[in-house]
Amino acid sequence: MAGPKDPEKQLDEEDMGESQAIETRNMSHVDSSEPEEKHGRSPRRSPRSHASNASDDSDPLSPLELALSSPSPGAEAYEVVTHVRTGTSIGSTASRPPDFEVDFEDDDPEDPRNWPLWYRSWTVFSISFTCWVVVFYSTSYTASEPGLIEEYGGSTTTATLGVTTYLLGLAAGTLFTAPASELYGRRPVYIICMVVFTLLIIPCCLATSLAEIIVVRFFGAMFGAVMIVNSAGTVVDISTEEYRGLVLSLWSIAPLNGPVTGPVIGGFVYQYLGWRWANWLALILAGVGTLCMTTPKETYAPIILQQKAARLRKETNDERWWCRYDMKLSKMALIKINLIRPFTFSFTEPILWFFNFWLSLVYGILYLCFVAYPIVFSEHRGWGPGISGLSFVGIGTGTMIAILAEPFWRKIINSHPKDPETGRVPPEATARIMIIGAILVPIGQLVFSWTCLPETIHWSIPIVFGIPFGAGNSLSFIYGSNYLAGTYGIYAASALAGNAVIRSIFGGLLPLAGPSMYTALTPQWAGTLLGLLEALMIPIPIVFYKYGERIRGKSRVIRKMREDQEKNERRAARTKRRKARQQGQENSGEPGIMNEVGERPATGDLESGAAGTGSKGR
Repeated sequence: MAGPKDPEKQLDEEDMGESQAIETRNMSHVDSSEPEEKHGRSPRRSPRSHASNASDDSDPLSPLELALSSPSPGAEAYEVVTHVRTGTSIGSTASRPPDFEVDFEDDDPEDPRNWPLWYRSWTVFSISFTCWVVVFYSTSYTASEPGLIEEYGGSTTTATLGVTTYLLGLAAGTLFTAPASELYGRRPVYIICMVVFTLLIIPCCLATSLAEIIVVRFFGAMFGAVMIVNSAGTVVDISTEEYRGLVLSLWSIAPLNGPVTGPVIGGFVYQYLGWRWANWLALILAGVGTLCMTTPKETYAPIILQQKAARLRKETNDERWWCRYDMKLSKMALIKINLIRPFTFSFTEPILWFFNFWLSLVYGILYLCFVAYPIVFSEHRGWGPGISGLSFVGIGTGTMIAILAEPFWRKIINSHPKDPETGRVPPEATARIMIIGAILVPIGQLVFSWTCLPETIHWSIPIVFGIPFGAGNSLSFIYGSNYLAGTYGIYAASALAGNAVIRSIFGGLLPLAGPSMYTALTPQWAGTLLGLLEALMIPIPIVFYKYGERIRGKSRVIRKMREDQEKNERRAARTKRRKARQQGQENSGEPGIMNEVGERPATGDLESGAAGTGSKGR
């Protein structure tokens, strides 16, 4: 007797089984624009086309942008995963008249990309600021650790657990906020999660023990993760192809500088007002961010179109109105995908083995700096908490340089030879920037390690070498994620979700070793060890630059994705040829249905009936 089927294997089989029906539906949607043009109506356009049609020369990060436009691994289900009917869906695909499909028109005011410029700019600011608050709170805590130890006792390692639990909370929150956003839309999940996140800062402000703070920070971060998961996707929702790269760069300035600004602001607040006010400040900022998040409207296209179709059915009392997102995953299937697929990919895909380890190590060492810098500048050089926080300015400057140099990185990527089959640069083009990032990180780390002490070395030298360290980190994260998005295509959300979870775990656990390691080895040798570990990672992007195409060809997931794509392209071509033949026969007055099946009618009545039926169906 056969045993129970593995859920992931079952999902993969369902992926294969649904691709034909989905492609047929999508093909009919594309072809339906022709009669609309004849009748003087604007052809409908898919919201996904904004990302997929981006120019290579204008936006080399389009794979990452397309992945970000989907809030979770479950979003790929709209393409190739098993579908079930919802309460608003209308029978089978055949019973869905193309003329009643709801989609965005060219100047549709409900399309987020058609909102006024000032409103979209405000939306980007709100998203960016609120995401910055969540990231800021992860590291502002480190500046007030001495106050917590003084009041509650314990070691530096114990106090550092507050950083660990926060990052672990972000990892856990990624898994449940993503599917919630897909089921209910971005806006309500933003608001609910941010309200809870804000309220959970209050117990930290009023805490009576260090354990309370450590535990509450975990649950607060679980809800704050909604900004980490969805904010970039919202930016993609409202931006056009032409300016999407620029808008994403502007948005990323705040969240990418969140870890750096935390110790700077938190250090001065702790120094002059105490550790509780560091939390009160975070509460005030979170409250402002939550209010900001109530102002943007829903931006997620599937939810907007579902609501529009439901409204038209109600207003016209006509159940034929539909949109392609009416067919979606059941909640259980969505949970399976979000909880199983990211980890399955992480453990079975060799590409992800290397990328997850490399990016997680870099991320963990970045958060270890928020333990190491205070040891160097406060304990050894005798700086106060506020001035000590300013030592992170070098890392922040490097991050800004990496972001603002995006046009330069774009030219490097687009100079790579294009794939003759797709006409686009392959994912290996971004590996050029990954190599630069991988080299800059250990340079900054190693020079910092051997110039931070003794005190006779001028303090500006180690801070200045935070610039290549910060720039290298940003380039590694941004373009490493873009490589994964371009490599895994429709499965990019799963690959990125697994990477984000593992990265957060590294970032949470590695700082715990900081106090003991820097005490036992001295800051110079501890930093050297970390720098050498980062140097050992340099071959990873080099290998993928030279042999990435060959490595991708051996991936089970990518091979399956390519096979499905080829099958879908063949089906699409057959569907298009069949429709062209039917259209030509209809125009010439021939009995299209009978000729299509290669039969001759027995009587004239039958021929008339067949022809009449065919024309009525159209």
